[in-house]
Amino acid sequence: MARSKDTDGRKVVCRNSRALHDFFIDERFEAGLVLRGTEVKALRDARASLQDAYATVEGGEVFLVNMNIPQWPGAAYFNHEPKRRRKLLLHAKQIHKLFVEIKQRGCSLIPLSVYFTEKNRAKVELGLARGKRKYDKRHAIRERDERRQSERES
Repeated sequence: MARSKDTDGRKVVCRNSRALHDFFIDERFEAGLVLRGTEVKALRDARASLQDAYATVEGGEVFLVNMNIPQWPGAAYFNHEPKRRRKLLLHAKQIHKLFVEIKQRGCSLIPLSVYFTEKNRAKVELGLARGKRKYDKRHAIRERDERRQSERES
């Protein structure tokens, strides 16, 4: 899987395509990832998946859970666990804000994409999300189909 390059110089490793379908994204945050060496090599090779991944706030820290980074084939003994919890780097004020939003409003913290910046730092884009109901999903699909139809006609 080849990495794509965004307009602002980010090298996108993977995206969570289901997140925008299943959730309303209220706010977006950029967080750094604490990784081990073999995890960085696997990410550079665009070998990661955000399917079923989420973030939690525990003890004043934010952790990314269930993100799958497969083991690097070149490292035999010093390899990493593919679905381990990874610490995210955020400012204390951002962590407090996320904690309050999650506890009071019942929002979820969903990873939207993983990418490398121009300075080769691994980052994850988090979304503060509210779940969509089934009728919301159908409405979004109907709007998308109508937009595509009008683009075809013009």
